[in-house]
Amino acid sequence: MAVAETQLYAKVSNKHRSKSTSVLLESLLAKGFTAHIALKALAATGQKTIEDAAKWLHSHCNDPSLDDPIPQEYALYLCPTGRLHNHLQEFWKESKRQCGKNRAHEIFPHITLCDFFTCEDQKVELLYDTLKKVGDSFSQCFPPSISLSLHSSTSYLGFFIGDSHANILKEFALAFSSEASSLADCQVKPCLKQLHLTLAHKFYPHHQKTLEQLAKCINPGETCQWVAALYSRDMRFVHYQTLRALFQYKPQNIDELMINAGDFIYVDPTQQSDVSEGWVIGTSHRTGCRGFLPENYTERANESDTWVKHREYVFATASRFSTQTENEPNVKLNGEVHNPNMSRSVTHVLSLQNATLRRGVLVMHHGERVDQVFGKSWLQQCLTSDGKYYRADLNLPSTLPKRKDSVKHFEYDPPLSCCGIFQSRLIGEALLDQEVTVSYVYSSPALRCIQTAQHVLQGLKLDQKVKIRVEPGLFEWTKWEASRVIPNFMTLTELAAASYKIDTSYRGTFPLSSLVPSESYEEYISRTSAVIKQIVTACPSKGVILIVGHGSSLASFTRPLIGLPARDSSNFAEVVRKIPSLGMCFCEELKEENKWQMVNPPVKTLTHGANAAFNWRNGIVED
Repeated sequence: MAVAETQLYAKVSNKHRSKSTSVLLESLLAKGFTAHIALKALAATGQKTIEDAAKWLHSHCNDPSLDDPIPQEYALYLCPTGRLHNHLQEFWKESKRQCGKNRAHEIFPHITLCDFFTCEDQKVELLYDTLKKVGDSFSQCFPPSISLSLHSSTSYLGFFIGDSHANILKEFALAFSSEASSLADCQVKPCLKQLHLTLAHKFYPHHQKTLEQLAKCINPGETCQWVAALYSRDMRFVHYQTLRALFQYKPQNIDELMINAGDFIYVDPTQQSDVSEGWVIGTSHRTGCRGFLPENYTERANESDTWVKHREYVFATASRFSTQTENEPNVKLNGEVHNPNMSRSVTHVLSLQNATLRRGVLVMHHGERVDQVFGKSWLQQCLTSDGKYYRADLNLPSTLPKRKDSVKHFEYDPPLSCCGIFQSRLIGEALLDQEVTVSYVYSSPALRCIQTAQHVLQGLKLDQKVKIRVEPGLFEWTKWEASRVIPNFMTLTELAAASYKIDTSYRGTFPLSSLVPSESYEEYISRTSAVIKQIVTACPSKGVILIVGHGSSLASFTRPLIGLPARDSSNFAEVVRKIPSLGMCFCEELKEENKWQMVNPPVKTLTHGANAAFNWRNGIVED
């Protein structure tokens, strides 16, 4: 874009394209809304259109806080657009895929000019005037390009702004702060410390090198139009988690929350301890109502997903060529000059990294077990007076495997439900679709885990090629066993006779006789750390090692592999409780660096709702 065209675009963009607050307010007042509620709706929607504000008011008609005089919080950010923004977004995506989510992913790429401050609803338009006035006064001296140098530490990665350019940005922030304080009576604090554009924050130290490699693909000299943008958020939910609804949920009880797909829900983590398993209590961003909702209907969203952009000021900057020249800025990583090749991309680095990957470890929670649905007394519901098993519900298995000892041992070593079998096969088919090569399969001795492994292999079409290695050391924390003794598992001979594809020649690294009832947390962690190391050592070939275990397995077998300490025992149960059937974690080996890293699993999650037992008499023919 030529300089003249860029300046023209900036002038057009910086004009107020929406009606003034007074016109919008008068329209809402004419509809019968009170002034303070109308102003609240305008502030919550960015004061853009009558339609947005009226829709917000309609959605919040049952909001118990509608009359509360709680203002929004506002922040002023400098945001990149154009090709630089596209490369930053690509970095966001790949860093999340390879290293998991960190704090930087919660917000879009930006430089903070003024951190969050409050402003009364009736004075928000004065902030818009302030942004326009200060922007115009700095438009001629705003730098045509902003100097960015890459800095890294064990918990932070980002671009630092060069001193000369940072000084101009600080002056701009200070001018906005002073003008807003004077006009709108706001206490605005400008950022006067080291200005920066964060790429990653609060990540695991062993991910630092991977993040640095990805960051070096970003050329800070890329074409960029910088925009000063004013955002707002609801100050009541600053320290809450934000969830996004995946499906619609219609309340079954008066204390439950109505949600639509795409809704955002604010959840206070400190208020969930007394909530029933599988549920959360939260407040709808769309309606302001509060209630219970099923947790598996949601996914984690980003903190900034609920923020509202109010106004922006586009700075006219000089056009830059997209090819590397001698005069283009180099990337400095902690003082070391790095000359980025413009043809390199994050995707290119990703393909190079994948070429060095040799093995993967997929740790999987077993499928739905019968006692999870029918309770601990499930077996009693299925035994005739002479002790024979019969199928009391279609979700119960049609038959039980034959074992020499009493059928009552299934009470403490329960099988999968029919839904659990379906879940497992579905995951196997999804792995097949993604062309995941499973070379080894290990399973806990629990029947539900062996069945899960079998049906995953059937979905993968590998049940005739890969055999299951039953490893006693993969059993869950024995302190959680209700019987306070180690369950009487089926023998390898019995399992093979029941047509399970068992590797009968395999001898476990941790003998079944070594499992200690009610073991301490330290004993459990010691066992799992030793077992995962021995499994990885015993499987040198390329491909994926599938480990089918319990909810506790996901943390206990992956954290030592990627070099993380064990979770604190005080919140271990709470973490495990939230892991659903067939939940999984995936680790990849970086052989050249002699380490493992956790990345996204190769298949998507499996989500479904509950289906209660039904008696046709109740409500159909009887009152």
